[in-house]
Amino acid sequence: MTAARPMLDTYREVITPEGVPLQLPAAGPVPRALAWLIDLIIRFGALALMSPLLIPLGGLGKGLYLGLMFLMFWAYPIVLEVCWGRTLGKRALGLRVVARDGAPLGWLQAIVRNLLRTVDMLPFGYAVGLVSCLCDAHGRRLGDLVAGSLVIHTPPRAATAPARIDTVLAPPLALQPNEQIALIAFAERAPALSSARQQELADIASGLSQDRGQTGVLRLYAMANWLLGRR
Repeated sequence: MTAARPMLDTYREVITPEGVPLQLPAAGPVPRALAWLIDLIIRFGALALMSPLLIPLGGLGKGLYLGLMFLMFWAYPIVLEVCWGRTLGKRALGLRVVARDGAPLGWLQAIVRNLLRTVDMLPFGYAVGLVSCLCDAHGRRLGDLVAGSLVIHTPPRAATAPARIDTVLAPPLALQPNEQIALIAFAERAPALSSARQQELADIASGLSQDRGQTGVLRLYAMANWLLGRR
């Protein structure tokens, strides 16, 4: 049972600098492989479309084709993962690449994780990468382990309407600076979380909000507005 765990999606918990715990839903090898396949089709599709236009140019066209091939197979994933957090294939599967602490991926991390694909592909069919994913609790291939990156599922948008953030409520007790920072961080990050996750985090601070569930979420939003001077 333990060996099969990495085949499934798991959660990696990290603590933000503000002290707020976040659970990152790590993606298993199956959705990652499907995203890679979509990206591969996109790459070859782009090359196939440009090939008839470049062939008549002779030597110049050949040089441009080689340059395009380099961009599609190396620059394409690096630039998109840094600027957008994901390639088109990952977007189609609802995946995103982040740093191990949940922060956006940096240029060096993106370059390292993509250069090491040449090792993950060995000896064929991404065998090294697959073994690494199966041995790691969060499904990371060798490139992710070296670069300090993680592929996660993008949290789905809540089906319910987001909590209102235009109300203001003074906290019922004086808050220490670190508590104020944590409350403001919650209000900033919560809209990107599911409704259930918002309520789970808000319940931790139920002693402050004096309520639980969605009402507790609303009260924390209102207190954060008060701290930010939105009166």
